[in-house]
Amino acid sequence: MQNIMQSQTPVSRALSEKGVTHRQFHHSGPITSLQQAAQERGQRPEQVVRSIVFRLSQDEFVMVLVSGPEQVSWSALRSHLGRSRLTMASQEEVLAKTGYEIGAVSPFGLPDPMKILVDQGILEEEEISIGSGTRGVTIILNSRDFIYALEDYEFGRFKSD
Repeated sequence: MQNIMQSQTPVSRALSEKGVTHRQFHHSGPITSLQQAAQERGQRPEQVVRSIVFRLSQDEFVMVLVSGPEQVSWSALRSHLGRSRLTMASQEEVLAKTGYEIGAVSPFGLPDPMKILVDQGILEEEEISIGSGTRGVTIILNSRDFIYALEDYEFGRFKSD
């Protein structure tokens, strides 16, 4: 019998350690769009939480969590952070800072603490899906459990209107 911990993704392990109820969903092939990902999961695009990493300075990064097709409002983000300059992290920076490839990024199981900003729109959905740390696999859970499991975060309105 296979050890269940071996089949869990890094994020699933982190959530299990916190006692958070969740399930893993394995996609049958490559994901090419947000719409496809949501449809295969039996969700609407608004239920898919994207974890987007921004670079504030050479060694300072922040992760912004927004739902579905929403775009991050650069002006809202700059205003919240009190910064006039920031850029999206490169693929290499995302992997180095989170340990995850783009498409599998999550705020859980990070190698080092990172500032986490949560768009309040995430709580508009009862069930959400997040990156699992492994490409092709997602984590599905209750949005309130998701917020409970985050240890250090800031709420705000970070999506474009």
